[in-house]
Amino acid sequence: MTQSKQPPVLIVHGIWDSRSRVRLLEQGLIARGFAHARAFDMKPNDGRAPIATLAEQAKQQAAALLEQHGGPIDVVGFSMGALVARYYLQRLGGKTSVRRFISVSGPHRGTLAAYALPLAGLRDMRPGSALIRELEADPAGFGGVEVHCLYTPYDLMIVPAESSVLPSAKSVQRVGVPIHRMMITDRSALDAIASVLR
Repeated sequence: MTQSKQPPVLIVHGIWDSRSRVRLLEQGLIARGFAHARAFDMKPNDGRAPIATLAEQAKQQAAALLEQHGGPIDVVGFSMGALVARYYLQRLGGKTSVRRFISVSGPHRGTLAAYALPLAGLRDMRPGSALIRELEADPAGFGGVEVHCLYTPYDLMIVPAESSVLPSAKSVQRVGVPIHRMMITDRSALDAIASVLR
């Protein structure tokens, strides 16, 4: 596939993030040939909103990207954004218009760090939460969407780090960066994400 024909990419940021805070990922993908890579601002971004509420926002942004550039699209979700993207795919019809889902350090089996605050979004990210059980029990799963997982074994936000691995993933890559946020800023991580998108 030539660079000019790369599908649009929707980037879904993590907790306490914003479009500006994931700018390196957005610009990094654009520089690597993904001209229509776009992040957006989820509101609120601080864990107060349930994952399902944020996933509705991702659905709206995906629809806008599809209308502007056609489909299918690819989705890259980072940290909490990976769980938001997963909910969009599995429960809000996203699997019908998404080609590839790249989960970057997402708490798919929960994270112990989510016990830090008693907020709705964080409760959704706890191990064994109702939301995680619902997604795991979904018989249709991701449908025809190609799923890939990237994570760092040194993650202190996604605990245990292996929670980032989805059993149905076509590929799983361990990226040896020392901290969670470097999964969307480090050159080797950006190269790995772009490689999977290609």
